[in-house]
Amino acid sequence: MKHLLSMKHLSTDEIMMILERAEQFKKYGIRQTPSPYIISNLFFEPSTRTKTSFEMAELKLGLDVLPFEPGFSSALKGESLYDTVKTLEAIGLDALVIRHPEDGYYEPLLDNVNVSLINAGDGSGQHPTQSLLDLYTIKEEFGSFEGLKVLIAGDVAHSRVARSNADALKRLGAEVTFLCPPEWAGEFDCVNCWDEVIGTSDVVMLLRVQHERHDEQTSMTKESYHAQYGLTVERETMMKEKAIIMHPAPVNRDVEIADSLIECGRSRIFKQVENGVYVRAAILDMISKGRQ
Repeated sequence: MKHLLSMKHLSTDEIMMILERAEQFKKYGIRQTPSPYIISNLFFEPSTRTKTSFEMAELKLGLDVLPFEPGFSSALKGESLYDTVKTLEAIGLDALVIRHPEDGYYEPLLDNVNVSLINAGDGSGQHPTQSLLDLYTIKEEFGSFEGLKVLIAGDVAHSRVARSNADALKRLGAEVTFLCPPEWAGEFDCVNCWDEVIGTSDVVMLLRVQHERHDEQTSMTKESYHAQYGLTVERETMMKEKAIIMHPAPVNRDVEIADSLIECGRSRIFKQVENGVYVRAAILDMISKGRQ
């Protein structure tokens, strides 16, 4: 594997291979890569979980990390992403982890660069490493995906997490349902009432309301959104006994999910963050070994 750009580019066998490698790392510890490998993290959008978990995975693998801060780079002078990537390749980097606000930013790069590219989120397009850690968390809980009912609720149209997870979960045998306000459905077929789905879902995955990607702000207040489309305390009591709650975070408390549910017994939100280190270490390990 040279790049990781989209869940659509991964076969189900490759997905399972990554999850199995992550499971080994979690069970036995993350093994350091046997040869020098230089990587840099280029985050052109804000990030806490993705950026720091990549950094932790790189640290645990013993990779050499070259710092890069877009706010202090030639990007501010108008340098294109292509020229930035070609510059870092010429300097001698082996791989770049990139988050960028443009959908499919990586497409123009693929035929012209030799450095490995790992997509840490492209606009409203794809977020494959988040999807893989979500899949790992679900597999850790249920053992398999076949027949599971997964509800993805929230700002579906603007969510790269929704796109990445929907594609992978369906191919792995899960049934995926979307719930959101009609104006945020995008290309997805969504329901807009919790009553018909809350009692049958094995996984309830909430999505952040992404105001920064809206052309116009929703007329709903935080309170009205939570009442109509959020996971309230009352709705949690209607969930299946062994159903779990997930959220890619950051969380808007008392908007997508009631504050008291974020660390309740059903919640796997911080478990997702923990698992992100193992999954990203597995990806980095596979890509680095693929270049040797």
